[in-house]
Amino acid sequence: MKGSFFTLLVAVGLCHGAAQAAEVAVQWKDFKEYRDVYPSNEARGGYHKRIATQFEKHLNKLAEQLPAGYNLAVSFDDIDLAGDVHYGRNDIRVIKPIHFPSLTISYTLKDNSGKVLSEGQAVRLKDMSFMDRSRLGDNESFHYDKRLLSEWFEQTILPATTKSAS
Repeated sequence: MKGSFFTLLVAVGLCHGAAQAAEVAVQWKDFKEYRDVYPSNEARGGYHKRIATQFEKHLNKLAEQLPAGYNLAVSFDDIDLAGDVHYGRNDIRVIKPIHFPSLTISYTLKDNSGKVLSEGQAVRLKDMSFMDRSRLGDNESFHYDKRLLSEWFEQTILPATTKSAS
């Protein structure tokens, strides 16, 4: 009985925390419509699923910095991953400065009352000097591309939350 009561307390605590967290909703187009999401040595469907999973996981991690009850909706309008796939005997994605990452997104940030704090349509995120910067974390999948999202979040989304608080 004690174990059941403890389990119930933990479950209630987890549900309460989840209800208070900021929410992120991500929309995707058909991956065939994106500029460059070509896989290298991986099935196309699995690769596209991995992109979606990695980007959504990254956005959810960033959203942990948002106040409780806030909602962020992000739509990926276009994706051009860092690098370029060279086809041949071994299809590989070659990362060179000329093939910089670029994302085009639309987004809406709402506070816990539903008021729109920030929004943008077809916002292009790119980093033409992506290889000239620190390489910390570059062993992680889609590192350069996710860094675009991190910088956008820090420069656009977080400041919008502090403006609403004042």
